[in-house]
Amino acid sequence: MADQDLPTGGGALLLAWQLKNKHVLIVGGGDVSSGRIKSVLTADAFVTLISPNDGLHPLTKFYIANYDRITYHDRTFVGPDDLSGVDMVLTAIDDVDWSRRICAMCRERKIPVNVADIPPSCDFYFGSQIRKGPLQIMISTNGNGPKLANIVKKRIEACLPKNVDHAIENVGTLRTKLRQRAPGVGGELSKKRMKWMSSICTTWELDDLAALDEEIMENMLTTDWEKGSVPIPPRTKKRGQNFHSSPPCRSQH
Repeated sequence: MADQDLPTGGGALLLAWQLKNKHVLIVGGGDVSSGRIKSVLTADAFVTLISPNDGLHPLTKFYIANYDRITYHDRTFVGPDDLSGVDMVLTAIDDVDWSRRICAMCRERKIPVNVADIPPSCDFYFGSQIRKGPLQIMISTNGNGPKLANIVKKRIEACLPKNVDHAIENVGTLRTKLRQRAPGVGGELSKKRMKWMSSICTTWELDDLAALDEEIMENMLTTDWEKGSVPIPPRTKKRGQNFHSSPPCRSQH
């Protein structure tokens, strides 16, 4: 073991929080809130929005009018009763004192809370996000530099292959089909499935994964999986040459 294997403190635990059908309270309806609403709706949560109508951002109004997962209350936050049945709270209002009081109420009730622009009142942060189909990437500066996070995001986006989303979707479909053919949790079979899928992901180019269809997947499962072999990408078979991984993305200076 080397010193670089030791964890370095000061970071955050980055998680893919599953909010599907959970109830999220958002206090405030301005520009920041509209971004929070979009993020939460992307995660298939139910939203309760509390904000006076005269403070609503145009995009917030659009979401209210077009999403039945939003329950809107044209008023200000009144107190603990608004926290009943809530799984998460996001606030984005100009009243700093009231924001901190809402945070205190949430923490008394063990409700995760994020208070915009007040890092000590945040149990978690919102980072810059990249999404291409099932692929989601979060860039966080742990509250130090949101603008820098956005700059890093753009650089990463420029490096992503155009077909990465299709490749991931197809890998997910193949993985599901494999679990149906060889069901079970844990044990040697689970290890075998994991090793086989990992081998495909590390030896196939993204273009080959993106080109997978039902016929190719079925052939992979009935022939290669049953024989315990790693399939060769169809295009590699045609070329009669070994696989070479794509070169890494290089930053432009």
